[in-house]
Amino acid sequence: MAQQLHVELVAVEEKVWSGEAEMVVARTTEGELGVLPGHAPLLGQLAEPSQVRIKQVGGEQLAYDVAGGFLSVTGEGVTVLAESATPATPAR
Repeated sequence: MAQQLHVELVAVEEKVWSGEAEMVVARTTEGELGVLPGHAPLLGQLAEPSQVRIKQVGGEQLAYDVAGGFLSVTGEGVTVLAESATPATPAR
């Protein structure tokens, strides 16, 4: 079984998404960052505007447009704390 990350995407007033994922991709002020299971702990400031992409177990991808906030990676998983997070419109 593939390793998984526990992911929490939280906006100021609500938990937007929570679950298991294979990978999280986010753009920080230092550049785009891909997080896989076993990633070293870090704290990054999200770039504005930005998008967080979550590759769920099984391959489905979720994308959220986020404004402000931070990405935290720990041994327990990934937490994205954003000022706002809304589902991204699929590209055509």
